Amino acid sequence: MANSASGIAVHDECKLKFMELKTKRSHRFIVFKIEEKQVIVEKLGEPDKTYDDFTGHLPADECRYAIYDFDYFTEENVPKSRIFFIAWSPDTAKVRSKMIYASSKDRFKRELDGIQIELQATDPTEMGLDVFKSRAN
Repeated sequence: MANSASGIAVHDECKLKFMELKTKRSHRFIVFKIEEKQVIVEKLGEPDKTYDDFTGHLPADECRYAIYDFDYFTEENVPKSRIFFIAWSPDTAKVRSKMIYASSKDRFKRELDGIQIELQATDPTEMGLDVFKSRAN
């Protein structure tokens, strides 16, 4: 397990599941949470899961990290995909939780090699499908 400046470790399963998403596309999304001073996998979304399934797993009043494998078509109608890292920090989350997630984010992100785009979101409108589409192109 890796250690970060905030004292938060990263469980090996986090890297393993991310590699499965990146190389085998065996997950549509992964939701991570910090529990007992380590980042763990909270939820895995199967490849057939939708964006709405993904957002349904982000709590309204707690912080999370998430990875979303976003499929889209270019203007030339070529299918592509981008791996998004989302730092979910709703305004209603506890201040201490926001601080822990913010201070651990960069270290955690470095553990996941292959993230293409990062989003910071405090409410669902900041990570809507339109935001994903505009950032992917």
